[in-house]
Amino acid sequence: MTEKIIKIETKINNTLFWICFFITFLAIFMSLTEFLSRGAFPPSRINVFYVGILAVYSLHKEALRFLEHSDGEKKQRKGELFVYIWIIITAILYFINFLTKDYFSYSDTGEQLKGLMDITYITLEVGAVFVLARILKLLMIKYIYNNNDKK
Repeated sequence: MTEKIIKIETKINNTLFWICFFITFLAIFMSLTEFLSRGAFPPSRINVFYVGILAVYSLHKEALRFLEHSDGEKKQRKGELFVYIWIIITAILYFINFLTKDYFSYSDTGEQLKGLMDITYITLEVGAVFVLARILKLLMIKYIYNNNDKK
């Protein structure tokens, strides 16, 4: 019975990964468009939806690890990819903005643009989901090892 549940939950987790993958690139595209257009496009406002979907995927992934009684380090997980992508893109955008002397931070009329800060917030939110998932994983590993020691 447990193996059947694990198999079903693994399929669900794979589907959630691909949904997150698609939404990640949608959010990146929208954020880059806002940044590079210097305010010609409205803010994407996708961050709450995106981070929520990412949290659902991350929590489900950790629940699946717990169900498998796995320490999670044996298998390479692909969810961390989202964190690395956002960090790299955000760092590159800050570098571009620096090289262009704040060209992407201010409009032609001198108004401060929010694109770079919005991307920064998404990156930090994605990082927070990652850290919380890691903490949950460590707590589950401790729980599993404590239960194995009692047997």
